[in-house]
Amino acid sequence: MAWTLSGNWKQGLFLTLMALCALPFMSPPMALVLGIAVACSLGQPLGSRPALWTKQLLQYSVIGLGFGMNLQEVLKAGASGILVTLLTILGTLGVGWSIGRALKQDSVVSHLINTGTAICGGSAIAAVGPVLGADSRAMSVALGTVFVLNSLALLIFPVIGHQFHLSEPQFGLWAAIAIHDTSSVVGAAAKYGNQALQIATTVKLARALWIVPLTLATAWLFKRQSGTTRFPTFILGFLLASVLQTYLPPVHAIAPAVVALAKAGLKVTLFLIGTGLSLETLRAVGIKPFAQGVVLWVLVSVASLWLVMSFSF
Repeated sequence: MAWTLSGNWKQGLFLTLMALCALPFMSPPMALVLGIAVACSLGQPLGSRPALWTKQLLQYSVIGLGFGMNLQEVLKAGASGILVTLLTILGTLGVGWSIGRALKQDSVVSHLINTGTAICGGSAIAAVGPVLGADSRAMSVALGTVFVLNSLALLIFPVIGHQFHLSEPQFGLWAAIAIHDTSSVVGAAAKYGNQALQIATTVKLARALWIVPLTLATAWLFKRQSGTTRFPTFILGFLLASVLQTYLPPVHAIAPAVVALAKAGLKVTLFLIGTGLSLETLRAVGIKPFAQGVVLWVLVSVASLWLVMSFSF
């Protein structure tokens, strides 16, 4: 089929596909891939408007995700492992920075990949991206790298866990540390057992709270480098939403709907981000971001596997 559609038809098809990404059957990776496919076939029929929508929708979606966090439960789950969590996050960021420097990687793309690997994949990238002023190219490359590795982890982690005879608590902790996105952590742990699922979910949610200090630290660090200030006010909205969900009972009734809407908004955002990434851009970016993501993920996976096997959990 040759793309000879008129401008109005292209715009209509673009908007239809964008709305399709909000539906439940559409996963975040599918939305991103669909956006890239649109960029490579239709181009950008709406001009600069999607770029403006992306920034606002991304921030509102991150705030909405805060309604899925019960601070009391998350803090209780993370209290016993706070030192391990802090060390693994700082270690991942430090090693990732070194790999990025060795590869002469773009600093923004490098930090996005490191952030997504250290905490919780796409959600962390979505939070940190606006603070960095990351463009659609940087966001798409980082998200694409994380999603590919997530899919791989979902398949191979349970196999590796059984191969090394990990107990369910050990596997749950390992999955929460070494797999990027919460959805993939839940999927891998569910295959391993109920106890693994419970531990993996609570530890991963506890790690997600570190999005807040990491985003604030990113704003401070890149202000020092660029001389500009991008204070992440939306991350305060995320924290406020978490507080309301935890301490205001009337909010409990609407929180699931708000979270579902936020997840839909995030998928639409990923579609819009993907539409800013063309084949020419992919060729210009090259293999370095994916290489950094793979090397960092393997190192984190091996180190955390050693950690959970060395101690009793």
